[in-house]
Amino acid sequence: MKKKSRNWYSAVGLGIAGFAAFAAVGYYAPGVTFSRAATSTAPWVEKPAVLDKVAYDKKMLALAHVATSSPWYEAFLMGTTTPIDAVTGLATTTTIKKPAWPVKTTYPNAGALLPFNRIVAYYGNFYSTGMGVLGQYPPDEMLQKLASTTAMWQATDPSTPVIPAIHYIVETAQADKSKSGYYIARMPDDQIDKALALAAQAHAIVFIDFQVGTSDIRRELPMYAKYLALPNVHVGIDPEFYMKDGAKPGTEVGTMDATDVNWAAQYLAGIVKANNLPPKILIIHRFTEAMVTNAERIQPLPEVQIVMDMDGWGSEAKKITTYVWIVAAEPVQFTGFKLFYKNDLKPPSTGMMTPAEVLSLTPAPIYIQYQ
Repeated sequence: MKKKSRNWYSAVGLGIAGFAAFAAVGYYAPGVTFSRAATSTAPWVEKPAVLDKVAYDKKMLALAHVATSSPWYEAFLMGTTTPIDAVTGLATTTTIKKPAWPVKTTYPNAGALLPFNRIVAYYGNFYSTGMGVLGQYPPDEMLQKLASTTAMWQATDPSTPVIPAIHYIVETAQADKSKSGYYIARMPDDQIDKALALAAQAHAIVFIDFQVGTSDIRRELPMYAKYLALPNVHVGIDPEFYMKDGAKPGTEVGTMDATDVNWAAQYLAGIVKANNLPPKILIIHRFTEAMVTNAERIQPLPEVQIVMDMDGWGSEAKKITTYVWIVAAEPVQFTGFKLFYKNDLKPPSTGMMTPAEVLSLTPAPIYIQYQ
């Protein structure tokens, strides 16, 4: 059943500090209907028969910068917490502390994109020039920039294929109570279809992103089930605008708990099973400790891979500190890193971090987002 068009945009604007108001005249692409058959043959969503667990583990070790000579390298491959001598293959004592990364979690089902690929995403909303690069440039120019950025990351790490992504905010937080009653604006179908159409041009995957305001992910996520049933559509959730205490978005930083993340993962897993899809990816944005509580209880699933994305902006030193102490310090499964074309250039910053600088972090982020 097709969702009814939502006539919210004539009455509401973003209105939150740091966000630009929606343009009075927006660009609308003609509605595009997508079927599973239209996307399931793309190379990035094919579903191999089995997962190569050895290749998976070795890629995870590489992302964590664990040397093959480390006593913890073979230990990870063998699934033991006992350090193993790299030469003899026998258990050994060592003064080298067991690294926090990589994380030993449930293996994903066959067809998982991570960690075999790196995802480079352009983020934003088509109605706003201030929310990210998606709305800042005309579609053709944006796609050219995405292709150039993707190529830059591929050149920096030739060992990891790069997949471009369109990361589209389908629900935007509002400063005033909107028609929905939850301080959010839900995008009409034609705008989501536009994201899918642009992704098809770029041979990209799609993330639909949620700023749920005073609502709840349990209420919002099922509204997009028809899109989530597509094999190339994944999910992002922004705790900054998850206002559990009823506060207006933008007046304080929101928060979500492991129970919220696990519910979302389980819901997506149900869609994966019902439609025989390859694993979905769930992105959780984070730049403070309180934004995600009980992170140690988050449970990746065979059907859902979880990325904790460092969402902070500022100087290189500030971003690295946030990544190390907020994201890397609480291992879940994979990490991401957001780069801001504008905010990362504000003083005292001397420039945006390069791909090589980002990949030198431990663990090396597997998901990169540009805003």
